Amino acid sequence: MNTLELKNTNENTTLMMDMDGTILDLAYDSHIWLKLIPNIYAEKMDISIDDASSILQKKVLKMENSLKWYCIDHWSELLDIDILRVHELEKDEIRYLPGAESFLKKVSKSEIRAILVTNSHRDTLNLKIKETGLDKYFNDIYISHDFDAPKENQLFWKRFQSVENFVKNKTIFVDDNVNVLKSAEKFGLGSLIQILYPDTSSAEIKRSQFKGIRDLTELLF
Repeated sequence: MNTLELKNTNENTTLMMDMDGTILDLAYDSHIWLKLIPNIYAEKMDISIDDASSILQKKVLKMENSLKWYCIDHWSELLDIDILRVHELEKDEIRYLPGAESFLKKVSKSEIRAILVTNSHRDTLNLKIKETGLDKYFNDIYISHDFDAPKENQLFWKRFQSVENFVKNKTIFVDDNVNVLKSAEKFGLGSLIQILYPDTSSAEIKRSQFKGIRDLTELLF
């Protein structure tokens, strides 16, 4: 590789990364989903914010690890709230996690193939690309909606590999979601790394069986 050396990656040719909570600060999404939308829903339904949060939490749990969980079209219809508009109004809060952009700049100048693999809806992905310009750092960008299955599902990985044709034992995959990492492990990816500090407004998340790093710069020598 030209200007980049990654730890333990002598034989790796592909670096796959999640977006929210890996590259971009999850604080933006947390603010929207844990504060703004419950407030909007409470006002709309004329109920308390606590009751609204409780109702939304139950709806979330029913769809956890499904594609609908990540689909803002579904949530807009279910709650009768323009979810994309809420995101757009808060776009100034979209930002990189510490060290993420400097890491991506180095990766983009190397020979390793960098791929963004996200469960994000296409509309929120486009909004975040517009605000950050992160697309220029990647060879390709994929969203799970295009494969009709989230990264937590084995169907995603099977369909994704038929398009990208990555070599499992020569690929590094970085994500903050342990369920996604477990799915990737089940599919056969061997080099799996978890981001432990995906949200700067919250504490470090609990360590799992996967190698944990606070930010992407820890992958550099």
